[in-house]
Amino acid sequence: MNAMLASDLPLPRIGRGKVRDIYSVGDDRVLLLTTDRISAFDVVMRETIPMKGAVLTQISAWWFRKLEGVVPHHMISADADGIIKEVPALQAHRADIVGRAMLCKRTTVFPVECVIRGYISGSAWKEYAASGTLAGEKLQVGLTESAKLEPAIFSPATKAETGHDENITVSRVRELLGNDVAAKLEGMARTVYEFGETTARKQGIIIADTKFEFGRDKDGQIILIDEVMTPDQPQPSFDKQPLRDYLDAERKAGRWNGDAPPPPLPASVVDATSQRYLEAYRRVTGSELKI
Repeated sequence: MNAMLASDLPLPRIGRGKVRDIYSVGDDRVLLLTTDRISAFDVVMRETIPMKGAVLTQISAWWFRKLEGVVPHHMISADADGIIKEVPALQAHRADIVGRAMLCKRTTVFPVECVIRGYISGSAWKEYAASGTLAGEKLQVGLTESAKLEPAIFSPATKAETGHDENITVSRVRELLGNDVAAKLEGMARTVYEFGETTARKQGIIIADTKFEFGRDKDGQIILIDEVMTPDQPQPSFDKQPLRDYLDAERKAGRWNGDAPPPPLPASVVDATSQRYLEAYRRVTGSELKI
């Protein structure tokens, strides 16, 4: 499987993020294609991480299949041949979509990241350590870093087009979306997290925190969209930590100022990061990734 920096499919491209390219498939479907681009500290690296796109797509697909009957979701197919059957224009592009593409229902996306924090770590810990709060709301005193939060905390954030997402209060979500929708999103997010956290813990993985996105489909139903509990989201030991460690060292040595362009990545860092993603797939699903 060749590493992919950017895709070029015979479909209208309607978006390009740091990692994914989004294509329109008629009026009611989209094709999400996850490249092997990688970013750290909000900077996209020049190099690609082999297999990263396939890992992110196929872990999400694995979770979506597990979530059948738990919550409604947007995935139609993450199988290349199944996608081509639905979208014949991609017949000559099978090598470009295999493993890394997902055909999905199109939705009107709610402009809120539904973050569930089951353990206090990362940016949440930094805020708590400084002020005893999370998104400006007081938490119990005496928590330690990585402590389990019981019950888990619903910690929504705005979806930023550029820059960092910003934590917001639950009351702000109610103002933006209305009480009923806000309650529905929180309830669905908690349901998915509880299911995922229990499932992952059996595989020896702790999902400290993760984000979910939701949209409303053409029938008016609120459904789970985007990616689900991928290794870009859980504990650092299974995401891009080798890359982050390298970049931290480059900054401390004065060889990089933290802005674009990024420093070149040694082959050893690229390989170590790729292996982390593949190991995440093995740990979560219990099997090797086969494309």
